[in-house]
Amino acid sequence: MNIIQEAKEKVLKGIALTEKEIIELLEIPLGSKEDQELRKTAREVAKIKTNNTAYIWSAIGADYASCPMNCKFCSFGEDWKIIKKSVRYSTKEIIEKAKYFVENGARFIVLRTTEFYSIPKLLKIAKKMRQEIPGDYEIVLNTGELDMTISNLMYEEGISGIYHACRIREGIDTPFEIDVRRNTMKNVQRSKLDLISLVEPIAEEHTNEELARNFLNIVDCGAIISGAMARIPVKGTPYGNAKLISESRLAQIIAVLRLSGGDIVKDICVHPVSLEALQSGANVMVVETGAIPRDEKLEEENWNNIDMKKARELIEEANYTFKSQK
Repeated sequence: MNIIQEAKEKVLKGIALTEKEIIELLEIPLGSKEDQELRKTAREVAKIKTNNTAYIWSAIGADYASCPMNCKFCSFGEDWKIIKKSVRYSTKEIIEKAKYFVENGARFIVLRTTEFYSIPKLLKIAKKMRQEIPGDYEIVLNTGELDMTISNLMYEEGISGIYHACRIREGIDTPFEIDVRRNTMKNVQRSKLDLISLVEPIAEEHTNEELARNFLNIVDCGAIISGAMARIPVKGTPYGNAKLISESRLAQIIAVLRLSGGDIVKDICVHPVSLEALQSGANVMVVETGAIPRDEKLEEENWNNIDMKKARELIEEANYTFKSQK
């Protein structure tokens, strides 16, 4: 039995792979017969583990504003001087955008903010969303660091999950301490909230060892949704002239992650949207609008020309059953 089939056997038994096993899968030559087997196997596993269902995760960037943290891959960095005029969406504007996503089948409505956005303000917006937008959708927050008290308060106020990540090369490409980011992930794990965390932002220079360690941290923190996000070069940031990883490499990473998370990681998300990644085991896609750290401008419609209709078409093309809510 080769390493791919061994990984399949383990994931179907609910066993997460080791760092060594993940690295071995990531080292499979891109485009080889083994790579094709890897992707096919990952898609087979996705069909079994997800009952062949796929979802859309919608993200609304609430505030287009400079951030003093200056992460090297983020367009919001104060030092890059990309943002000339700050924009904060009103509660009404956010609800209008959320309503579009819910009515078109989004399962997750993610409210994404810069690091120091007011938590009480976020909770008020979420409460208003619940009052004005019917449906069995989930509200997820992507904001700053959280402790246990705040995490449990969020759950009581109707929040179902938190997106938080210990980014690749945290503390090198960012000013954050790894322990601080990980502590927030652990606080969410210990609360009643679900944790969502991707391996990100992935670029060509990142090693297989880095990817494997990053994912195993996510598994250790109990994330129910993981996956992979590419680093998008944004003109004016320190990585503005860097090369974007290929769609095939991103899809290969997705396939490895699908086989690596045991029974802890339930769903695998890819960003940016990729049919190849869906065909390689991803079953969650992102449609986003508003303030986006992967773009130098405020996106009033849909980032990267991917709207809900296009996302659903790709899901169907990948032969998943689209499921809008829980």
